[in-house]
Amino acid sequence: MQKTKGEQFAGVTVAMITPFHQGEVDFPAIRRLVDWHVEQGTDGLAPVGTTGECPTLDHEEHERVISAVVEQAAGRIKVMAGTGSNSTREAIRLTRAARRAGADGALMVGPYYNKPTQEGYYRHFAAVADACDLPIILYNIPGRTASNILPETIARLAEIPTVVAIKEATGSMDQASHIASLCDLTLLSGDDSLTLPLLSVGGRGVVSVVGNLVPRDLKALVSAYEAGRTDEALKWHNKLFHLCRDLLGVSVNPIPVKTAMKLLGRDSGEMRLPLWPLDAAGEERIAQTLRAYGLLGGGAG
Repeated sequence: MQKTKGEQFAGVTVAMITPFHQGEVDFPAIRRLVDWHVEQGTDGLAPVGTTGECPTLDHEEHERVISAVVEQAAGRIKVMAGTGSNSTREAIRLTRAARRAGADGALMVGPYYNKPTQEGYYRHFAAVADACDLPIILYNIPGRTASNILPETIARLAEIPTVVAIKEATGSMDQASHIASLCDLTLLSGDDSLTLPLLSVGGRGVVSVVGNLVPRDLKALVSAYEAGRTDEALKWHNKLFHLCRDLLGVSVNPIPVKTAMKLLGRDSGEMRLPLWPLDAAGEERIAQTLRAYGLLGGGAG
């Protein structure tokens, strides 16, 4: 296996949900989730990303969630804290806070809504890297940000010592392949259903949403591929594909995964506006998907 920069972040990192109770962040539930992931063998946790409803957390909550996850992890599992913003000054502040809390790395989404130029993207991430020595995992998801960080810009950013990995969520295998050919960043899938294809072009893992439900299965896929057991990895891909497609296709993330966790008794399912729970028909679709996988009404997948 070719050595990559930032390979300490290889494997399965789970994009954690943020549990709520009566409108407030449920910190005891966060601590229970961290312990559960340690027991499951998850490699890392990424709190306060999109799945963690970062747009609706205020600044104090954002920092407190990161601190709670790091404290509960206690070095047993890596923490890749979400510190992205469309304000460079805010991204610096959040990244410094994550550094003080003891996070292992910062997961930084490309500035959203602003639609910066490629030079603007470079200057944004370079400014954060210059202000704080925490390892940075770039996060490129044009479907959320409305703009793409091009492979050439990513390769340029890879020359910065603390930029060590990228969560690639364009859905384009051409872009993933291009990035892998240009630099030695640790390439992580940002789309659960594309984890195996991404591994085949040089990827080293995934930052996963469905890992909130079945981290062991994702770990089995990645481990099998890295050990050269490609037939076994393909079997896991085929099994997980339907869960990823049928679960995440019901509504916008994190509504489906929070609904699934509620049905499995792992979360209240509560979310903050403007997110809104599924209707009865949507919830039943989630239940059917969980039953088909074996998570409801049968053994765990």
